[in-house]
Amino acid sequence: MSRWGASTADHPWRVVLTWAVLAVAAFLVAAAGVGGPSLFSKLSTGEPTAPGEATTGRDLLAAAEPDRPAILLTVDGVDLVSPAVATAAAAATADIAAIDGVADVASPFEFPAGTADPRAAAFVTAGSTPPKAFLMVTRLEAGLEGAAQDRAEVAVRAAYTRMGGTLPGASIAIGSGAALGDEIVGQMEADLRLGEGIALPLSFALMVVVFGGFVAAGMPIIGAVVSIGGALAALYGFSTVMDLDAATVNVVTLLGLALSIDYGLLFVSRAREELRALAEGRPAADLTHEQIRLAMARTTATAGRTVLFSGVTVAISLAGLMVFRSPTIRAIGAAGMSVVLVAMLVGVSMMPALCTLGARRLLARGTETAPDEGVFSRLAAAVHRRPWVVMIATSALLLAMAVPALSMRLTSSGVELVPVGSPQRDFYERLDRDFPALRAPTATVVVNGSLQQAQDWAQGTVARLPGVTQAQARDLGDGYAAVAVHTGAAPLDEGSRALVETLRANRPAVPIWVTGQAAALLDLTGSIAAGAPYAGLLVVFATFVLLFLMTGSVVIPVKALALNVVSLGASLGALTWIFQDGHLASALGFTSVSAIESIIPPLVIAFGFGLSMDYELFLISRIAELHQAGVENNRAVELGLQRSGRIVTSAAALVVIVFAGFIAGKMLIIKEMGVALTVAVLLDATLVRMLLVPATMELLGERNWWAPAPLARWHARHGIQE
Repeated sequence: MSRWGASTADHPWRVVLTWAVLAVAAFLVAAAGVGGPSLFSKLSTGEPTAPGEATTGRDLLAAAEPDRPAILLTVDGVDLVSPAVATAAAAATADIAAIDGVADVASPFEFPAGTADPRAAAFVTAGSTPPKAFLMVTRLEAGLEGAAQDRAEVAVRAAYTRMGGTLPGASIAIGSGAALGDEIVGQMEADLRLGEGIALPLSFALMVVVFGGFVAAGMPIIGAVVSIGGALAALYGFSTVMDLDAATVNVVTLLGLALSIDYGLLFVSRAREELRALAEGRPAADLTHEQIRLAMARTTATAGRTVLFSGVTVAISLAGLMVFRSPTIRAIGAAGMSVVLVAMLVGVSMMPALCTLGARRLLARGTETAPDEGVFSRLAAAVHRRPWVVMIATSALLLAMAVPALSMRLTSSGVELVPVGSPQRDFYERLDRDFPALRAPTATVVVNGSLQQAQDWAQGTVARLPGVTQAQARDLGDGYAAVAVHTGAAPLDEGSRALVETLRANRPAVPIWVTGQAAALLDLTGSIAAGAPYAGLLVVFATFVLLFLMTGSVVIPVKALALNVVSLGASLGALTWIFQDGHLASALGFTSVSAIESIIPPLVIAFGFGLSMDYELFLISRIAELHQAGVENNRAVELGLQRSGRIVTSAAALVVIVFAGFIAGKMLIIKEMGVALTVAVLLDATLVRMLLVPATMELLGERNWWAPAPLARWHARHGIQE
């Protein structure tokens, strides 16, 4: 590592310009694409799923009844029995039917008796006499994609608008799956710009305070901007080989931004310390290139080594997401690993180059290194006097905070993802409320049998189940049938999930597949629960090995893993208390759906574990460095905490600022992620690193550094050294 730092110091401009060119190219690729759509145009907005019975049933349905995208229109403020309204609707129907790509058009006026016809009930508002509004539904041809679908939808919308213009006093609203997807992606993009717009300037302001100068403060920000470019380019690359959920860009960029700022902060702080030691009190202008080169070599061997370990550790924690069967979770894991590696590479290559170029400015007055005696060393000494009290009290508080997580419920929101008051959310919530006949079935069962077998099971078993209001069978052809099961319950409430479990427990003699929103959610949560132990084992084993390679101890890795579990449990408890129970909803600007988004817990655990290990490495690397130099355990803890405490707290404050920028956005899933990780970082950087770590290290004493003799000998020969 030291040779790498020295080499970078010999050619700083070459390194900086290379990264600058790569960053500009990366931003252009993400914004404009490469011979195709941009990154944001390629994002998907479907609900997360996992392979299972529900997806198999969905695929069988799609093969028998290919999806025909619907474009819906609601019209209010007109007299539904007026001949003028019927005439306008008939003219619009004729115009729309002539549009290329349109399969059919439906409205209450297609029936001889108009809105009075019983068959028209599905297309007029329920619960009001006379009806106060009507609905028109246009379905496009199956298989219509890309530009052809866009042209057809634009033409249909134009026809709807023209019809509304011919009806005095009419108020129209238009909704479609494509429009909802565009709204979700647009909100994600706006939230990303807002988050970066808040995080970067506030982070810079805080680092000016931390470093006491603009040059030093600007270096991590430059690294962060370059990392964002690299992150977006990496995401664009992944979008060519897998579907990326709309939330992926924000979630992954959030992590990359936080880590790159942390790594820059750590490297610049250590570089300034090494430069000051070499200057020996002489003016900064007297520093020679050889001294700067030596400082970069030493910094890269210490802080650079920590950045390398941290990046690999965080990447490993995200690799645990690859164990899960959900394509959405896997995509975030794969993209997250690439972004972490970009931040790590920037930290160990661009940071030495920037520090070389600004070396003399790093030693400006007011940037003196903190003394070995100060608030953090005194805090560690105070903890050492009462380690049992500190450990028990802190652990009890964290465990109490974790209790709400025991009642966590999971969901997969649809329109609830976008903010209350957004056009498409208002449209679909109104559609569900006023046109209940068009609600999707609570569950759909695909039957590998004849229509008669499906009807017999539907009437003999399904229709008699508690809560079922209707069970209708239809033929799908090729030896398959489908049973649509209605209950009137919300798609994802406990009753709907219970129905799915009951249907699966009361199977007929022929094969069936229960599908629908509730079924897909049950399969997803089941796959998460099944994959969690394997993901945990992978992350625990890999992290244990890395920490052992760094410290030569088997005790420190075990202790670090245990403390991380406690702090992550507390953050999940806070997540449940806030978002599921609805506390702080007004302050944070969200409407609770009384559950947590299904993919959030595994993401919070993976990302939070990575960030926690980040701070563990910042602290333990300093303590281990001192202990290996012969400093007694407790004194090494006090000095290590004093020398790294400001870095850890500053890094945590910067990460909180980054997350706060994203919490300020409007997308619920990003708010949940941001709040949970903010709590995790705050708890980890304060209660865990400042109190629990010193307390446990005092109680264990020299046993902190113990390893079985064979492992100790192996580490002496093969452990990763500077």
